[in-house]
Amino acid sequence: MKLSTDSAAIQNVLTRRVDRVVGDLAARLASGKQLRIKLGMDPTSPDLHLGHAMQLRKLREFQDMGHKIVLIIGDYTAMIGDPSGKSKTRPPLTKKEVDANAKTYLAQAGKILDIKKVEVHKNSEWFSKLKFLDVLALTTKFTVARMIERDDFEKRLAAGTDVHMHELLYPMMQAYDSVMLKADVEIGGTDQMFNILAGRELQKKSGMAEQCCMFLGPTLVGTDGVKKMSKSLGNYVGITDAPDEMFGKVMTVPDALLRDWFSLTTDVMPAEVDALLAAGKNPRDAKVRLAREIITQYHSAKAADAAEARFVQVFKNKEVPDDVPTIALKAGQTSLIAILVEAKLAASNGEARRLIAEGGVRVAGEVQKDIAATVVVGKTPILIQKGKRHFVNIQSE
Repeated sequence: MKLSTDSAAIQNVLTRRVDRVVGDLAARLASGKQLRIKLGMDPTSPDLHLGHAMQLRKLREFQDMGHKIVLIIGDYTAMIGDPSGKSKTRPPLTKKEVDANAKTYLAQAGKILDIKKVEVHKNSEWFSKLKFLDVLALTTKFTVARMIERDDFEKRLAAGTDVHMHELLYPMMQAYDSVMLKADVEIGGTDQMFNILAGRELQKKSGMAEQCCMFLGPTLVGTDGVKKMSKSLGNYVGITDAPDEMFGKVMTVPDALLRDWFSLTTDVMPAEVDALLAAGKNPRDAKVRLAREIITQYHSAKAADAAEARFVQVFKNKEVPDDVPTIALKAGQTSLIAILVEAKLAASNGEARRLIAEGGVRVAGEVQKDIAATVVVGKTPILIQKGKRHFVNIQSE
């Protein structure tokens, strides 16, 4: 691919959804040199969501300009766990857990990037070969005072909460990735500022050209309207979510977040967003447009049409969908908790109990709040509904 040095393209890649740019990136982009653009992803969960997609979308802009995208699958760093923004030490993942989570990452990233042109590495390629003396040599490049400058460590220490030694190694490891890759640019969220600047610092101390640092912001707040999008908090939209699931989740986004969501997750131009969110306009229409844009990106326009039609059928018209799946169960009296787990409407008995107690389950159209409730499974299908979007019919095998 021919490198683009077009000034308009450079301005777009520098300013769209970017909170801060450190270094001489504009000059490097205009130089005609193919830059190595790094993004590290720790496979701490098996799915990527729209928060991750912000960074992948920025990488695609660089890729379209002809630059080399370098993805790091942080199989070693994931076993430590990034301490950024954490109020306590997170439990380390096992290698087996990390490897299982990493399997789907490239396929998911391929929904945004031309994955065939991406250079991919696991950081175990170099960390697995380091000896203890090598690790000690790396630690001499950083000071304790520098490490505890980071905001999350300062807060934890002030609160009397432990900061463990292995957590201090995390930014050093991410920095070492930049040295090994000879990265020209590293991209990350604003919460990654300390880690990414550590890479720049280590490159300088290693006699290398320092990478430019690009921080994307603001942080994408999840569907709860309160906290950063996170799978563990359940406030996320996954890029592999089914179209109906995406549509339903986006329609729950608080009105106050719509402008940020349009800016951070779509290519809808600001003037059009202004029109959608103008005084007197129904925010529901803007949410429908947002949902359609997101589904079209990760599925297709046809899938967006179908998801909207289904949403109208289920929510506006309060109808049961036409394509409710049927689950075959053993005939006889069965606990509602067991049915929810068997039908995959709940991940565990505990979650099933919570759903029932909170009034989130309907049996044959009636809300069931008794966690001891049973259902008689027979030849006649019985409709089970979880929340507003999930339906299954159950009947005997």
